[in-house]
Amino acid sequence: MIESIKELIEALRDELKNYGEMLALLDRQQEYLMTRAANEVSQSISLVQAQGLAIQEARKRREDCRRAVAEAAGEAENTSFKDLIGLLPADYQPLLKALVDENNELLFRVRRRARQNHLMLKRSVELMQQLLNSLCPPVQRPIGSGQGRLAALSRATRQLHEEVN
Repeated sequence: MIESIKELIEALRDELKNYGEMLALLDRQQEYLMTRAANEVSQSISLVQAQGLAIQEARKRREDCRRAVAEAAGEAENTSFKDLIGLLPADYQPLLKALVDENNELLFRVRRRARQNHLMLKRSVELMQQLLNSLCPPVQRPIGSGQGRLAALSRATRQLHEEVN
């Protein structure tokens, strides 16, 4: 059981590291949004998506380890961390509790920052749409007047707006 606990501790630390990296990426992205650094914002989206995948993998590993510890303790595999920690050797309880609490706190901060960035991106797209509408009001034009390019630009703007939402 001790080996399972040590693996769980390592998995919680890895998850914590991944949340920290995500928060740093989101902070940087927010700086780019505030300074209107379009290229950097675009690049940061890819980095955030990749880090999101890393977090999913870390969470899966942590959950696998939690289930293994629950099984080693003779508990159901869906036993919560709160209940599980109290069943483990006293030497490990403070560390596990602290890691779980830190992960929860950092997850809260990541979610809050991601929502802030999402709102900023959404607002940017809305402003761009307003600009495009003011520059290119929807008007019926004869074929060959360049309407195809404007329609493609409008479709691209709608797609970007949908991706942000």
